[in-house]
Amino acid sequence: MLTPVNTNGAAFFINAVFFLMGAFLMAQVKPLKFIKQQIASESYETVGVFDVDNDNLVDIVSGGYWYKGPDFRTKHYLGSAKRYGEYYDDFSTIPLDVNGDGLTDFITGGWFGKQLIWKQNPGGRGAWQEHLIGEAGNIESSRSWDLDGDGITEIIPNTPNDSLVIYRLQLDGNKKGIGRFSKHPIFGAHGHGLGFGDINGDGRTDIIVAKGWLEAPEDTFAEEWKMHHEFDFVEASVPIIVTDVNKDGLSDLIVGQGHDYGLFWYEQKPATKKQKTQWIKHAIDPYNSQYHSMEWADIDQDGENELVTGKRYRAHNGHDPGSNDDLGLYYFKWNGETFSKQLIDYGTYGKGKGTGVYFSVSDVDNNGMKDIIVAGKDGLYIYYNKPIKQ
Repeated sequence: MLTPVNTNGAAFFINAVFFLMGAFLMAQVKPLKFIKQQIASESYETVGVFDVDNDNLVDIVSGGYWYKGPDFRTKHYLGSAKRYGEYYDDFSTIPLDVNGDGLTDFITGGWFGKQLIWKQNPGGRGAWQEHLIGEAGNIESSRSWDLDGDGITEIIPNTPNDSLVIYRLQLDGNKKGIGRFSKHPIFGAHGHGLGFGDINGDGRTDIIVAKGWLEAPEDTFAEEWKMHHEFDFVEASVPIIVTDVNKDGLSDLIVGQGHDYGLFWYEQKPATKKQKTQWIKHAIDPYNSQYHSMEWADIDQDGENELVTGKRYRAHNGHDPGSNDDLGLYYFKWNGETFSKQLIDYGTYGKGKGTGVYFSVSDVDNNGMKDIIVAGKDGLYIYYNKPIKQ
């Protein structure tokens, strides 16, 4: 069922100040219109978008099922992760052709089983065989990034209590995956939070964790990564976004608090002879909690990225600060001075929508506008981004 979602709704009490500020600052920007479609009531917390059966149409993969495009109404069982209480031990859906057979597999892993795995695409139907990549430790979530710029993405799990390790896909002579990964430990226990980007402007991709940032060496996999203890974000989002927010030529950080209240951006001030590099904290939204996952993407086609994020539903089984607050899914737009908060969905459980640990932004209906596909313990939904007719 398709349900219109009104992004022009009245300001809710707890967010009144932010919505009024947004209305003033964004008076010349028309909000987007989203159409909400429930795909499933499953409680998996991760969803990926890729072409499972090579029919040139994207499909949706979430937990134990994949949903065939273009309408996503036909689902196929692929094999579920083990369940621990309210959790499925499945905290990412990273698409990658691991074994080089021309079919897109995906990579996941979990907190409880402590294993990073890949699931082999059998060609669209039947169970997906599970393969071990490594004994990683407690995985909060995993992300992928081409760290060395060779066109092949690396896999980096956020393992707060264990070592930070880069897993590199091994290739054959034709640069196709052979189903195995090499393991490259670069740091010890690093806390809750993970991001990627060039912090110091040397052209290399650094890694940001809760307790600081790791400076990339010239040889990504053979040399030492240098840790800079310049901040401590405690239980930060996965990912932490690296971008030049204020266009001053320096990389800044956008950080959600995954298990508490707050969403902030940190302005980089370079080191001088008298002081070290400073990170100036600016509020984006201090009044909502559990900003655990986010995406940085241009969803309104103005050439600038927006911050898409929301409240993770029941992140610690309802024990986090703000767990009982209403659920929200939002995008935040930078206007040159501050971020303005725009509603995608909001309300109590069953009315509003929260996020899980890994969601996707992708044009699933091929209309040129990026849609938002969100899983969570409150179900799997698509928010179709529909152009507003002038």
